[in-house]
Order: sequence, then C-alpha cells, then structure tokens
Amino acid sequence: MTSETRPMASAVLKAAAMRRVMPKQARRQQLIKATIKSIARNGLSGTTMADITREAGLSLGIVNLHFESKEKLLLETLRSVADEYKTGLDKIFRDETKTNVEKLVAHVEYDFSKNIVARNKLAVWFAFWGEAKSRPVYSKICSKLDKDLATSLTNLFSELIEEGNYPHSDPQGITTGYTALADGLWLDILITPRETSPEQARNIAMNYLSALFSKHFPSNNRQRS
Repeated sequence: MTSETRPMASAVLKAAAMRRVMPKQARRQQLIKATIKSIARNGLSGTTMADITREAGLSLGIVNLHFESKEKLLLETLRSVADEYKTGLDKIFRDETKTNVEKLVAHVEYDFSKNIVARNKLAVWFAFWGEAKSRPVYSKICSKLDKDLATSLTNLFSELIEEGNYPHSDPQGITTGYTALADGLWLDILITPRETSPEQARNIAMNYLSALFSKHFPSNNRQRS
C-alpha cells in the first residue's frame, strides 16, 4: 500500500467502523431512508430486501436484526413518513403565537415545501396509498393521518369563517376541497415536475383559499382582479 492510498483506506475503514457501532435508532433511520429510495425507484411491489441492503450498504442480517422482515420494514417506513408529516403540521397548528391566517399560510407553505414534495417522498406516499385499499394495515395508518389532518383544518376553517362572518360557508367542504387539491398538485409535481413547480402549486392552493376567505386575504383578490 502506497503512502497515497493509506489515508483513503483508513477513511474507508473508519467509516465502516462507524456504521457498525451506529446506535439502534440511527441504524433504523438509515434503513428507512434506503427503503424510501428503493420504493421511489422500483415501486412498492418491486422493492426487495436486496435492493434495500444494497442501497443502505448493509448486510441482510443487519436488516433482519432491526426489522425481522420486509413487511415490517415497509410498515415502519410508512409510519415514519406519516409521523414526520404530522409532526410538522402539529407544530403549525399548536403555535399560539400565530394568528389563524398565519397558520393557514404556514400550512400551505409546509405542504409544498422542499422536504414534503421531495420526489422520493411523494413516490412513497402514492405507492402506499395505491396499496391501502387491499392492505388494511396501510389503510389504517393513511386513514388516521387523513382524519387528523381533516380535523385540524376543519377547526381552523371554522374559526376563520366565524372571524370573517362568511355566510353559507361549510368548513368540512372547504377541507375536502383543499385536501383534494393538494393531493392533485402533489401528483402533478411528481409526474410532471416541469409543468408544475412547488411554487406554482403553492400559488394555486392559496388562490383557492383566498377566494373563500376574501376578507382575510384582500391583497390576493386584488392581484387576481
């Protein structure tokens, strides 16, 4: 071994040693990230344990040690993505320093932020949603997230309706409209990213909401007129 290759070899060995002693939770997150990339590349049914271990740079034995089976790893991957999304939303909705309008704007910004609309994350969402109907365990996780989101949004819309005295407004209907719009925009960003950018998606979502809450967003309405 030459003097030039020794530092490189030492770095490789050091990295390998660090991977071996990585804490349990960090190791699990490493495997979940590898699973996300594999699902985005190969789809849910096309993802194999070999794909995941190769992506993570780990042995099959390490994966089995932490998750026991591919199905458990897939399930934890879905839970991880769902929990990450909900944690971000809860932080917005529970922020007592924000007004209702600020919470709504923050929610839209969050929905189309770089982390949420990352291509791999979106691919994973739609992959699991596609399987939810035939897989009760996936459906349970997705349905709970949808229900929690709908409850928080409906409560927020109800308060905005009361504040602005908007006659004949239906908070549940507005929630259904927004979530359907957001889902559609996520799909557009995933499938046709050159035609729908996150910024365009944010503007479309805000136009929808400002039209319904014109007293709270008067500047948006002047810009459209």
